[in-house]
Amino acid sequence: MKSKIGSWRYVAWPVLGLLAVAVMSGVVMLLWNAVAPALFADARQIDYLHALGLLVLCRILFGGFRGHGGWHGRNRWQKWQAMTPEEREQFHRRGPWGKAAGDQK
Repeated sequence: MKSKIGSWRYVAWPVLGLLAVAVMSGVVMLLWNAVAPALFADARQIDYLHALGLLVLCRILFGGFRGHGGWHGRNRWQKWQAMTPEEREQFHRRGPWGKAAGDQK
C-alpha cells in the first residue's frame, strides 16, 4: 500500500513552482517599473503579463533557473582546474569554439 505522505509531492511541487514563477514575475515587473523608465527615456512601464513574457524570454535566451547558465555546464571550473598548463594554453590558442584564431572555416 502506498503511503499518503509521499503523494503530496506530486501536487505540492508543481504548485510551488507556479507560485515561484508568479512571484518572480511580480518582482521583474516591480524592478522594471522602478528602474527602466528612470534610466531610458523611451522605456515604458510594463504590466504583469509583460513581465512574465520577459521572464520567459530571458529563460529561453540565457538558460535555466536551476543553476544552469547559458552554457548548461555546471563543472566548467572543475574542468579548467583539471587541465594542465599545456592544455590551457592550447585552449587559449584555439578559442572557445575549437577553431584557431586564423581559421576562416
